[in-house]
Amino acid sequence: MALARVKRLPSRPVILLLQVAVLIGFFLLWHVLTATKILSPFFFGTPLAVLERTWSDFASGVIWYHLGITLLETALAFAIGTIAGIAFGFWFARAPLVSIVFDPYIKAVNALPRVVLAPIFALWLGLGIWSKVALGVTLVFFIVFFNVYQGVKEVSPVVLANAKMLGASNRHLFRHVYLPSALSWVFSSLHTAVGFAMVGAVVGEYLGSAAGLGYRIHQAEGVFDTVGVFSGMLVLTIFVVVIDAVVTVIEKRLLHWRPQEAQTTNAQG
Repeated sequence: MALARVKRLPSRPVILLLQVAVLIGFFLLWHVLTATKILSPFFFGTPLAVLERTWSDFASGVIWYHLGITLLETALAFAIGTIAGIAFGFWFARAPLVSIVFDPYIKAVNALPRVVLAPIFALWLGLGIWSKVALGVTLVFFIVFFNVYQGVKEVSPVVLANAKMLGASNRHLFRHVYLPSALSWVFSSLHTAVGFAMVGAVVGEYLGSAAGLGYRIHQAEGVFDTVGVFSGMLVLTIFVVVIDAVVTVIEKRLLHWRPQEAQTTNAQG
């Protein structure tokens, strides 16, 4: 006789508590290792010093200008790369000849190391924000492009045939068939793209800039200020998490029709 055993996930508050516990555990381990000199405080800093530096930077306001520059570059790279990735993804998926012709070139450009492109963008666009935006766009575009392309290609042929049989126009097919199919893939890619947009901005600032978090991290490295480096990394991590949370909220509002992940699993007994 088959018995169904139900395994329920913990509630949202419990999951949040576990996530906070992991973070606290990480900082405690870091503190113990540096306090006992297992890890050298000179090379690894200390969590208390990093938190103190981060707090003082925010309290004094010195970090806000640099953070604003990085967030502006991230937002522009994310928006431009996402829009271009969605547009070209739909186009290539709906135009097989175009896809076949440009496939080797898309793969070749995607294989280029982005760090190599940073000095070229700086030469073309200068040391302002647009060279950093361009680098971020190259990272975001391909993530979104390949996910949108795959999402459109995954549309069920049966659904397409039925829609066409009922007289759906190309506009209706796009709105009611292709777009819903691609949305899940799009938002899946956006969670990754957010981080890569900021990576592009920070790497560009690190290699050549007069402002931004990457510039501050580069300055700290130049004077062997390990605490400053880790403080900059902490600020980056915090804001990537915040931006990703915003994307998640938007995703839930736009994909409210999507069935929720199963909360239970059945096992044969």
